[in-house]
Amino acid sequence: MQNKKDMFSRWKQVFKNRFRLAVFTLFILAIGFAGWRLLGKKQAQPQYQTAQAEKGTLITSISGSGTITSGNYTDITTKVSGVVSKVYVTNGDTVVKGQKIAEVSLDDYAKERQTAAWVAYLEATEAVKDAEEAKVTADIQMWKDRETLLDAIDDVNNNKGDTEGEKQVYIKTVDETRLAFSASELRYLDADSKTANARAKVSAALRDYQENSATIVAPASGAITDLALAEGITVSANSTTSTTSGATIVSARTIGKVSDPKGQLIASVGLTEVDIVNVKANQKVTLTLDAYPDKTFTGKVLAIDTGGKVSSGVTNYPATILLDTTLLSIYPNMAVNAQIITTVIDNVILVPNAAIQTTNGQSTIRVMKNGQISEATVEVAGANDTQTAISSGLNEGDVVITGTTSSQTSRQGGVSPFGGMGGMFRMGR
Repeated sequence: MQNKKDMFSRWKQVFKNRFRLAVFTLFILAIGFAGWRLLGKKQAQPQYQTAQAEKGTLITSISGSGTITSGNYTDITTKVSGVVSKVYVTNGDTVVKGQKIAEVSLDDYAKERQTAAWVAYLEATEAVKDAEEAKVTADIQMWKDRETLLDAIDDVNNNKGDTEGEKQVYIKTVDETRLAFSASELRYLDADSKTANARAKVSAALRDYQENSATIVAPASGAITDLALAEGITVSANSTTSTTSGATIVSARTIGKVSDPKGQLIASVGLTEVDIVNVKANQKVTLTLDAYPDKTFTGKVLAIDTGGKVSSGVTNYPATILLDTTLLSIYPNMAVNAQIITTVIDNVILVPNAAIQTTNGQSTIRVMKNGQISEATVEVAGANDTQTAISSGLNEGDVVITGTTSSQTSRQGGVSPFGGMGGMFRMGR
């Protein structure tokens, strides 16, 4: 019986000890957890992302893509048909305008066209002479009619005519001579345009004769490229039959090119309706081509098609860009990407866009100096995709805050937040 009492007392004492240990353990855990929380909060210090304000130039641009629409070369064309008898140049040779390129032994049909083209050229030349002569004749007649008009006016002013009928004759004569003078003056003034038109026809007739001539000549000065001629080969004209007149129409075919190293290229790029309102003629442009990924080309906006083109419900406004001279080989339909410079602001303070905070139209920047942060009100002069220009309120070299991050001690992993206490608890069980 006594043994049972002693055993019960021992178990009772063990239970009390374990209960006290559990309470003590919970107490220590609560203190440790609270301390861990406080320590974690204390370690969550903000980390600032900063940048230094720099003085420079803000450039704002608009991007567009398109193609090269014309190259820096002139096509060598011909309408002849026959056998090539002589070739005077080869690809890479430099030629001057009018220099012989090749000779062709014409077939009968080509000879007929050559003769007809020569006659047309002579007639066009004669038309120029007639126009020039008509101008001289109109000039002389204009002065004659002017003198006649002045004489008629003098007669009226001198009250010539004894009767009212005679006076009316003199007055009507003034009207008649004035009309004659106006007509001859108009013919004289119109003579220049008629002469210019006649000369344009001479140029067209000469070009047509050259394209139908057995002698093929260079249409411009430059370097020969893509020449597809060799002695003994047969060339044929491109001909179609007119559906209205039934006549055979011969069109020119290209047999080579004359490249001009000083010539300029033209590109066309598409712009959105949002961007087009900010683009104007003569704005500077930088361009890149897929064919030359490591090269940057320059140019300017030549013209803008404000009429636009609609495709699949999207309006596109083509801008024509004139490229500066380049010695590289660039051909039509090559892909091009353009950056049209719309704004250039010199001598301003530049900061990243993330540094700007705007509230109710007022812009501010947080500035860090000697570990302290202050807020400065600034005037914004402009911005692009990455930078903002500050005209006042900030100095060169100021350190501005662009963002904030927090850094905390990790609460996960193999290390207990309570240090070595966990081992003590384990040992007590």
